[in-house]
Amino acid sequence: MQADLILYNGDIHTLDAAHPRCRAIAIAGDRVLAVGDDDAMRDLKAPAGKAIDLAGRTMTPGFTDAHLHFLSYGLGLKEIELAGVATLEEALAHVASRAAETPAGHWLHGRGWDHTLWGSDFPTRHDLDRVAAEHPVFLRRKCGHAGWANSAALKLAGITADTPDPFGGAIDRDPHTGQPTGILKELAMDLMFRLFQEPTIAEAADAIRAAIPHAHRAGLVGVHTMEGAGAFRAFQHLRASGELNLRVLMQIPEENLDAAIQTGVRSGFGDAWLRIGGVKIFSDGALGARTAHMLQPFEGEPTNYGIPVATAEHLREVIGKASRAGIAAYVHAIGDAANRVVLDAIDEARKVEAGELQMANGKWQAANSKRQAAICSLQSAICNPPLRHRIEHAQIVHPDDQPRFAALGVIASMQPIHATQDMLAADRHWGKRSAHAYAWRGLLNAGAALAFGSDSPVEDLSVMKGIHAAVTRRRPDGSPGPDGWYAGQRLTVEEAVHAYTVGCAYASGEEAIKGALAPGKLADLVVLSQDIFTIDPMAIADTEVAATMLDGQFVYATGDVV
Repeated sequence: MQADLILYNGDIHTLDAAHPRCRAIAIAGDRVLAVGDDDAMRDLKAPAGKAIDLAGRTMTPGFTDAHLHFLSYGLGLKEIELAGVATLEEALAHVASRAAETPAGHWLHGRGWDHTLWGSDFPTRHDLDRVAAEHPVFLRRKCGHAGWANSAALKLAGITADTPDPFGGAIDRDPHTGQPTGILKELAMDLMFRLFQEPTIAEAADAIRAAIPHAHRAGLVGVHTMEGAGAFRAFQHLRASGELNLRVLMQIPEENLDAAIQTGVRSGFGDAWLRIGGVKIFSDGALGARTAHMLQPFEGEPTNYGIPVATAEHLREVIGKASRAGIAAYVHAIGDAANRVVLDAIDEARKVEAGELQMANGKWQAANSKRQAAICSLQSAICNPPLRHRIEHAQIVHPDDQPRFAALGVIASMQPIHATQDMLAADRHWGKRSAHAYAWRGLLNAGAALAFGSDSPVEDLSVMKGIHAAVTRRRPDGSPGPDGWYAGQRLTVEEAVHAYTVGCAYASGEEAIKGALAPGKLADLVVLSQDIFTIDPMAIADTEVAATMLDGQFVYATGDVV
C-alpha cells in the first residue's frame, strides 16, 4: 500500500511504546500506514500523494477531552459569559448590557461566575435586581453546582420562604427573614430548570456546529460529553448528515438507564465517530458551592459535610444494575467521602462481574450435553472485557483510597485546570487535606489509569492550559510560586500528554484504534507551535496548535503548515 500523505522533518511523539519517537509519518486514507525516518516514509508516497515539511515542529496524537459538556459549550457561546470576571460589579455590568438589548420579560441565561474571585460570599437576588429587574435571570456558577437567580426568576419558579429544600439540594436563605437569597445549590436548581425549554434538534445541532471549530483549534479530535438525550439526538443528526467532524463518546443519564437496559444498549455500541460510553451518575456536589461530600466537615463549618445527592445504597443499586447490563458507570465524585462511597459500590459490582466470569468458566468445565450453551456463555464473558468504570473529577481522594482505583480497575477521569483554578478555594475549605487534592501523581504512582479533560464550559477548553496545569500546578501568572501548589502531585509533560491521548482512548475502550500514532491506527494528530517537551513548562500555556488532523484530513491549520 502506498501513502496519500507524508509528513516529514518533524519531531513526532507517537505515544506508541514500540516506536515512541520518529521524524516522519505516512498516512493512507484515514489510517497511519507507517512511521519512521524521512527517506523511508517518502519512499511510500503514491505518485499522486503529497508530502509536507513539518519544519521541525512537534507532533503528537490528536487530543481527546475526557470530560466536558459539549452542547452546553456550544449553547454558551450565545449566553452571558462570566468566566474569569474579577468583581461582582463587573459581572453585573455584563448582565446589564445583555438586559439592555433583550426585550423585557425574556430570560437572561449565563454561567461561569466565581464569587471566590470577588473576595465575598455568594451574591444575592438583590444584586441582579439592580440591573435586570424586568427580566428573569438565572446564572450558573462556574462549577455548575450552584445557580444565581433574581427575584423575577424566583417568582416564576414559585420559590418562597416556604419552599422546602429538595433532597440533594439547598435553597440559600436570609438568616433573618428566611427569604431565598437567590442562590440555589445542587438539585434545588431543578426548580429553575423545569421552566426552561430544551433546544430543538436543529438548535442543538447549530450549537454543536458552532463549537466544533473551537475544539479543532484546541487540538481536539474527540470528546467524552456528559449530556442527555437532546445532545445525543443532535449528534446523531449530524452523524447521519455527514457533518459530525469530531469523535464523540456519549453518556447515558442515570434517569435513562432503565430504558437503555430494556433496549439492550451496552457500553461500546456505535462506531469511531459516535459511541456509547457509560451511564453518568452523580454522587455529590462541588468544592466551590461547598457541597462536595466530605469525610470531615469543611474548614470553619463544623456541621457542613457537603451534600450527597445519592445515598450509598442507591449508588450500589444503580452501579450494580448498570454493570450487570454491560454498561460502565461514570460517577461524579468530588469529595473524599463521595469517592470512598463510589469505590465501595464499584467494589461490589466488580465482585458480581468476577462471579459471572467464574460461573461461565464453571459451565465450560462442566458442560456435557449443554456444551454449546456453555461455550456461548464463556465466549460472552471473554469477549466483554471488564467494564471501564470511571470516577469523574476525583478531586480529593483519601490516601487510603488512592490504591483502590488501580485495584478495582477504576479510571480517574480528571481535569488538571481545576487544580490551578480552585487551589485558593481548596486551601480555604479543605485546609491541609488539599495535599491529597487533584492527586495525579499519587493516583498514577498507585497504578491508576488517568484520562484528562477540561469540564468545559466550566473551565477553558484549551488542552495546552490543561497540560500546563498538570506539569506546573501554577497559574499562568506564576502563582502560587516556582514549585507550584503541592508540587509533589505534578506530572511530566509525557505523562500529561498520555492522559489526553492514550488514557482517553483506554477510557473509552478504543485503545486498539486511537490514542497513539502507530500503523493501523486512525490518522488523528496535532502539530504544535512549540516543543512542549523541552521548553520552559511555564510557556506551555502559551503554545498554540498549528494544525489538527482528523481521519487523515486537516480540519484546522495555520497557513504556514499546509
